[in-house]
Amino acid sequence: MNGNIYTTLISGALLVLSAASANAASCSSEIAKFEDVVRQSENSHAAGPAAPQSIDAQLGHQPTARSVLRAERQAQTEFEASLARAKNFAARGDDAECMQALGVVKLMFDGG
Repeated sequence: MNGNIYTTLISGALLVLSAASANAASCSSEIAKFEDVVRQSENSHAAGPAAPQSIDAQLGHQPTARSVLRAERQAQTEFEASLARAKNFAARGDDAECMQALGVVKLMFDGG
């Protein structure tokens, strides 16, 4: 009888562990798919990380070349940091946090 209990416990533990690793792989595969989309859109001038419109833009002020470049660099930096955060969650096996972080990254990306 005790053998059946141990077998059941071990089987249950293996099932939980395999489900956790499948979820992590799921988020990792979602990251890989998203990175493919990003790579495929690299030649599009309209695609890339985007940031919210500034207050100056909302007030009708025209951007300078310098302010546009600064905004593009900041958006790229934030995009890369957010993607790295999603990858870190995936590496730790935290699927829920990974998917949430990946969702933020996807919102930041404008596929043109």
